[in-house]
Amino acid sequence: MTRDIPLSKIRNIGIMAHIDAGKTTVSERILFFSGKSHKLGEVHDGAATMDFMAQERERGITIQSAATTLQWKGHQVTLIDTPGHVDFTVEVERSLRVLDGAVALFCAVGGVQPQSEKVWLQSEKYAVPKIAFVNKMDRPGADFFGVVSEIQEDLNCNAVPVVMPLGRGETFRGLIDLITMKAVYYDPDKPLELRMEDIPADKLEKARKWHANLVEKCAEQDDALLERFFEAGDLTPDEIWDILRRATIARRIVPVFCGATFKNKGVQHLLDGIVNLLPAPNEIPPIVSATAPDATVIELEPSDDAPFSALAFKVVADKHAGKLTYIRIYSGTLRTGQNVLNTTRDKIQRVGRILRMHASQQQNLEEAGTGDIVAIVGLAHTRTGDTICDENHPVHLSAINFPAPVVSISIAPETKADNEKLSAALYKLADEDPTFTVSFDQETGETIISGMGELHLQVIVDRLRREFGVMAAVGRPEVAYRETGTKVVSGQYKHVKQSGGRGQYAHVHLRLEPLKSGTGFEFVNEIVGGRIPSNFIPAVQKGILKAMASGPYAGYPVVDMRVALFDGSYHEVDSSDYAFQEAGRAAFKELFLQSNPLLSEPVMSVEVSTPEEFMGGATGSICQRRGRIETMDEKGAHKLIRGMVPLSEMFGYATTLRSLSQGRANFSMQFEHYEPVPFALTEEIIKARKAAGKIK
Repeated sequence: MTRDIPLSKIRNIGIMAHIDAGKTTVSERILFFSGKSHKLGEVHDGAATMDFMAQERERGITIQSAATTLQWKGHQVTLIDTPGHVDFTVEVERSLRVLDGAVALFCAVGGVQPQSEKVWLQSEKYAVPKIAFVNKMDRPGADFFGVVSEIQEDLNCNAVPVVMPLGRGETFRGLIDLITMKAVYYDPDKPLELRMEDIPADKLEKARKWHANLVEKCAEQDDALLERFFEAGDLTPDEIWDILRRATIARRIVPVFCGATFKNKGVQHLLDGIVNLLPAPNEIPPIVSATAPDATVIELEPSDDAPFSALAFKVVADKHAGKLTYIRIYSGTLRTGQNVLNTTRDKIQRVGRILRMHASQQQNLEEAGTGDIVAIVGLAHTRTGDTICDENHPVHLSAINFPAPVVSISIAPETKADNEKLSAALYKLADEDPTFTVSFDQETGETIISGMGELHLQVIVDRLRREFGVMAAVGRPEVAYRETGTKVVSGQYKHVKQSGGRGQYAHVHLRLEPLKSGTGFEFVNEIVGGRIPSNFIPAVQKGILKAMASGPYAGYPVVDMRVALFDGSYHEVDSSDYAFQEAGRAAFKELFLQSNPLLSEPVMSVEVSTPEEFMGGATGSICQRRGRIETMDEKGAHKLIRGMVPLSEMFGYATTLRSLSQGRANFSMQFEHYEPVPFALTEEIIKARKAAGKIK
């Protein structure tokens, strides 16, 4: 493959932040200043390039991550704008899995907010190097150095300012570049131009202090530089850039920039930071893989000449191109018409087209190489997290782990004619989104869809109507409760049936043990001496899993249990897989009800920001919802209330909070963990489930 741009000048980066920190506005300004777009698209006008879905433009939020590729100072930058709303965390998770670097965006007034922490932890899980950008410096209450302190303390990282603001709020007029020690001013009438001048006398002392901080932090990273720093008392701009780059890639320093992107201030410096500080695909730690035949661990060489390997990280149903599969290429070259092996599904597929994406627009490519993020047409059997590779060099890349859905609703077509269309549409949407699941309740005959929150499911239903032309009626949101046992129990069950011909016989002894929350399910085979033939053991496990899918206590999935099969017997003629499956299912149901079962519910971490005069009402609204207040802090003119509230109590909370605060308070929430449901409420839930026919 002949590259126009060398691998060392490719950057794959994402923008991540709390909702409403300005991610999409930053993306739009990056597109404008790099020459990728010639018109500024605004979120509030519903004209943002990267928010191309109808639902995004109406709500003014990002729902799907959008990718684009641009040029800046001889570098190719692939940019992914991710959502900030917790309901769409899947988009952040899968994007961070394939990116080489990220821009962590913070509001100059809001600072480190709950979802800021969430996405930061997600990026740390994948060891993604980051630079930080403090946005909205033109807003009243903006506090750049306060936000830097929050980043250091709340996110436990070495945040180092490389610029400082000239003014704040209405007086914000530019930056001081702490590397070159020059003041940078912006002309509102000429957004593409900036003016470099000497630092104003009244800012010089503070600028020298923060320049010294920057130089000292850099010198600490290199013994030779530290010695030169002690001798000369300073470092050159080239030396600062060099060590900053190495320390950023090693995740020892997080350089901090600032600006007001809505006013076109600070964007060029951010772009310089992206290309100068974040890594190229050949500068990240090597991708470790296992070959398919013998599980030998190998390192993939980030080279166009190496065997092809890539990870599918996103699937989209495109109305023009059909199924689009977004991939990140880790090694080798991919060409149109090439056959590739999906090692996850063990299928060979043909690459129909290779597309470079610019939000919803597409550019055809003949080939793509190492480090490229492109969309493929033709991979019908590929899903999110699958590995595709050269069919002669099979490898397995680590998959992506996604959180389980926490909210469910029933859904039904409004007309019989829509029945088949609904099933097909739901399948396509579930194929796109691993946090959206579809199931069928055998007891009630209802189709159940589950997702990460109310907004997530609202968007799904809206997409059914707009994109697939399916009108659907939905039920009330229902929480994804879980069942688990609390004590060790053991017992036996004998499945015996005679019907004149060949009978059914299976006899099992099971032991049920509760496990730590979040552990999942463990099956242990303790059969010795052939008491049950080994070929029947999987059938017992299958029966247990079938019983766990709809628990005997309240009809919800059973989690965090170890089940041991330790004894039993069989019949030479009458025993079968079916008989042992039925014995495993019935034995588990009987024993589980003896294990003092309890119901668990998802609990959300909730943060409410409110003016002081509405603080009493806000705290009361949390307590009324079975919530508990954890902390109460001040941030500027607002009070911050943090607490834990069961998800079942949070439906409709946005309306309640708006009413009690005259629309001036807001809140955010994210899933934290599962907790036991109070006994009295458990009885109500079980009673309602019986009345609805969901348990007997």
